[in-house]
Amino acid sequence: MGVRKKQMAERIKAEKKQMAFAKLNNCPTSPRKMRLVADLIRGVEAEKALAILRFNQKEASRRLEKLLLSALANWQAKNEELDVEDADLFVKEIRVDSGMMLKRLRPAPQGRAHRIRKRSNHVTLVLGSNNNIES
Repeated sequence: MGVRKKQMAERIKAEKKQMAFAKLNNCPTSPRKMRLVADLIRGVEAEKALAILRFNQKEASRRLEKLLLSALANWQAKNEELDVEDADLFVKEIRVDSGMMLKRLRPAPQGRAHRIRKRSNHVTLVLGSNNNIES
């Protein structure tokens, strides 16, 4: 039983080495606006995703480009002996969750007040590798 458990642990460790994570917390953009850009790069190769984000005009794309570069750097730190181009990395998962909401009041007619909700979001990006490179 111990041998099988050890083999399973080694296999999981090898799979985790092929993945890289990056998180962006409390980004002051509404989750809906961020999801529009995140949907463009879901499942796309890393190089192509960078090109898509670089030439997209939305403000959210600048933040996601920086996040993708961070995930690439995290992958490179895990796999120092391997090359990023040979790894065939792609955006395995990108999740946009709503974050903290700042609540403000705006004066309205006849002594009333309207509530303004300034939304923020959390983005989690996971890079995966198509090649199973054994080192």
